[in-house]
Amino acid sequence: MASVTFKVWRGTRDQGDFVEYKTDITEGMVVLDAVHQIQAESAGDLAARWNCKAGKCGSCSAEVNGMPKLMCMTRMSDLPTDRPVTIEPMRTFPLIKDLVTDVSWNYRVKQEIARLKPRPADDASPSGSGSGAWRMDQGDVERVQEFRKCIECFLCQDVCHVLRDHHMHGEFIGPRFLTYAAALEMQPIDTDDRLAYLKDKGGIGLCNITKCCTKVCPEEIHITDNAIIPLKERVVDRFYDPVKKLFRVFSGG
Repeated sequence: MASVTFKVWRGTRDQGDFVEYKTDITEGMVVLDAVHQIQAESAGDLAARWNCKAGKCGSCSAEVNGMPKLMCMTRMSDLPTDRPVTIEPMRTFPLIKDLVTDVSWNYRVKQEIARLKPRPADDASPSGSGSGAWRMDQGDVERVQEFRKCIECFLCQDVCHVLRDHHMHGEFIGPRFLTYAAALEMQPIDTDDRLAYLKDKGGIGLCNITKCCTKVCPEEIHITDNAIIPLKERVVDRFYDPVKKLFRVFSGG
């Protein structure tokens, strides 16, 4: 058992500062365990959001030693304890209190993106008979399964410099929702078209593919390579390719 010092952000959006706490750390503990222990021993009013403690609900997102992480998946044994361990709220979103931030902007963004619009089933008939099944290539199915692993912890949103440093929440939907849009655009039964939205309202051109979002994803989704870059290619093909633009002029498309 070792005593470790933590510097935890305390305060509201109006004012706050880091406060030091000491607590004993035992084998197998994660950062969220330490936060709960600090609440029990020293700071009963410390606000922290959590739910499952299993890395699946995405609730306990915070910044540990300056890195966006899930507190429940960050082992104390992986952190240097010869100096204070800092725990602070996600910087990209408005602070409510202590380690809790207001992430409601993300849900408003999600509502703007067109939902799945499936094509008619392959065996559909005017009388409504048939099993309602679609035939699709297995590769197309597997491609979108990766994106479905997202737990909406919003760590990718937190680390994205377009949102974090430039505060362009009105012009850019962030990597989480580019991934969500990719899951829909690459869905083999979907018939809707979201490329104009991604170019204009979604601000996909603002992403400069630094891959910082991929680095912090706890589900190890290849956000940049498998979602954002393919979407960028589709937007460029549609709106900026000079050959295709010329073809549309002569074809009337």
